[in-house]
Amino acid sequence: MTQLWDFLESPESNSGLPTSPEDAAFGEALSVHLGDVERRLTEATANADPFIDAASGHLLRAGGKRLRPLLVLAAAELGSGFSRQVVDAAAVVELTHVASLYHDDVIDAAPLRRGAPSAHSKYGNTVAILTGDLLFARASAIVAGLGPECVLIQAETFARLCQGQIDETVGPLLGEDPIAHHLGVLRDKTASLIAASAHLGALLGGCPQSVVASAVAYGEKVGLAFQLADDLIDLTADPVRSGKTPGTDLREHVPTMPALLLQAQAKADRVAGNSASDTCQLARILTGDLSDDGALADAVARLAGHPVMAEARALAVDWAEAATAELTPLADGPAKKALVAFARQATARLG
Repeated sequence: MTQLWDFLESPESNSGLPTSPEDAAFGEALSVHLGDVERRLTEATANADPFIDAASGHLLRAGGKRLRPLLVLAAAELGSGFSRQVVDAAAVVELTHVASLYHDDVIDAAPLRRGAPSAHSKYGNTVAILTGDLLFARASAIVAGLGPECVLIQAETFARLCQGQIDETVGPLLGEDPIAHHLGVLRDKTASLIAASAHLGALLGGCPQSVVASAVAYGEKVGLAFQLADDLIDLTADPVRSGKTPGTDLREHVPTMPALLLQAQAKADRVAGNSASDTCQLARILTGDLSDDGALADAVARLAGHPVMAEARALAVDWAEAATAELTPLADGPAKKALVAFARQATARLG
């Protein structure tokens, strides 16, 4: 499991961040409270009906990085720190995230999730969709106890998640820049919930409004960096570790930043009269039938070796650095240091 405080344990991977007993104590506290979140998640997904109990806990038992709950916990420490309300908020964002995965896997027809059979593969589309709805309802029940402002944050985030999925499904409008459209999708589908995690943590941690605003801005930008990195990882992932076949998005013609950058370069080549370029040839392959495993593997290898990969990586790094810059006004301490480390880790995963 990726941890926000990994840098405390590995000087080689901390990008020069210093460690201290205070950092170590913060990491231990974060670990303890993440255990509290796990117990809250188990409690929230339990059901007297054995079938519903198994279906609703399916993806939670499959694991996951728990990045959003960790961000809630870390952001709360920018203020007064951990509390029962903070733990509940951490459970809310993870339930919301997992619920969205049940729906995403139906839409994408994904066979695996977190290295295990996806819920729709195991239980069918109808049960997977209804189970996702159930988890959204459980998250709503918990957030109702956190007050009207938290309810509004949750509702607005849920709306953005749906907006992002609709925009991705419909695609860019006539004349709309596909790359700008994709960034908008990523903001809504991924960054919105990461921003909400930082928002809820800072708010329930009693942070001043200026700190809450910095946390939200950080969350939006680090969420975008994280998903842009995932666009690249789709082409380079180890299926054993990731539980995802490389090129899944390519096969399903789901837009990713490397593919979009390639298509933009191919368009420029065609305008320049160079429609026979390697880039144009690869662009045609990517828009064709990739259902054959061999054809998919060849397309993945060719795109992974194309210069647009470096361009896409640079874009992810830029957003991670922009996220870190949002934390500059905040007082130094273990929580800020952990958030800085997480922004760096978002793109360090790319090697």
